[in-house]
Amino acid sequence: MSEQTPFPTQIKPPEQRPEHPDFWCKRFGEGVTPWDAGKVPHDFARFVAGRSTPLRTLIPGCGSAWEAAHLAAGGWPVTAIDFSPLAVARAREVLGTAAVDLVCADFFSFTPVQPVDLIYERAFLCALPRKLWADWGRRVAELLPADGLLAGYFFICDQPKGPPFGILPGQLEALLAANFSCIADTPVADSLPVFAGRERWQVWQRR
Repeated sequence: MSEQTPFPTQIKPPEQRPEHPDFWCKRFGEGVTPWDAGKVPHDFARFVAGRSTPLRTLIPGCGSAWEAAHLAAGGWPVTAIDFSPLAVARAREVLGTAAVDLVCADFFSFTPVQPVDLIYERAFLCALPRKLWADWGRRVAELLPADGLLAGYFFICDQPKGPPFGILPGQLEALLAANFSCIADTPVADSLPVFAGRERWQVWQRR
């Protein structure tokens, strides 16, 4: 019997792959954005209000950039990036004349002009397929100096299909514990339905 040639692995088109900008352009273009609260979430607002001085902030996967506008209004230097051109266009509408450095760029290859003190996480890690998690962990560690902060919302659950992709506590610790210490971890009271009951506000400090 002759040896059979295996069928080639079928590659999904870009609009079906969340690691590709077209995936997110399709959703922004169709107005299907269940991760967009249209406002600033409570824990983030409280965190910002509790700081005595502004922090130079990077927001990867900024989407509509509500939080970037909030930071800019408080005088915080903020860079917001997204690799989806339609997401960036939406952010420009939300930001108006706010003093935000808004860039269409890929987080994994982007280097801020100025060093950052804070990376804000909201619906970015959970948008990434698991094959990119280790790269994310390395990149946040590379971008933050000693005592720098990674703060935001983490989708804590065992949900392998996404986005949003859930991450278990041990998996998140494996990504960050070598370089960070978790200094805050609380449940979230104002989650959107897509995240409800499975979201934690956390702050990690770079060692």
